[in-house]
Amino acid sequence: MDTTTSHRQSADLDSARIRVSDAMHRGVITCPRDASLTDVAGLMSTHRVHCVVVTDESTHDDALWGIVSDLDLTAAGSVRHLADQTAGATAVTPLLMIAPDETVQRAAQLMTEHGTTHLVVVDDGGRPVGVISTLDVATALS
Repeated sequence: MDTTTSHRQSADLDSARIRVSDAMHRGVITCPRDASLTDVAGLMSTHRVHCVVVTDESTHDDALWGIVSDLDLTAAGSVRHLADQTAGATAVTPLLMIAPDETVQRAAQLMTEHGTTHLVVVDDGGRPVGVISTLDVATALS
């Protein structure tokens, strides 16, 4: 067996053991669907995050609805001025969620299957407790 195969098998074993709760960033930055992308960019900059979770303010509990990543923001800015676009029109939906006790391997599978770079981590009651990104997965496996 060559070293590449051995390293790959070791990473597979690690990703099956490491929990999302060990790799995620705690806390979630949110905005309403009608927030301008300029406001979303400001939130990302202020909080130094790569995504903002969009909530549905039409529900009594501001239910989680979608997510806008820095990549989505960049793509939107290449088309039109950010002030003319909303989080709701840009957000990726449906929002993908994962439990903190799931494995990093499962998080990576979900990201790959859905072509996304972020998952919202939710507790047993469905409340957001953090975010896990592809960079978090890579860091956990390094």
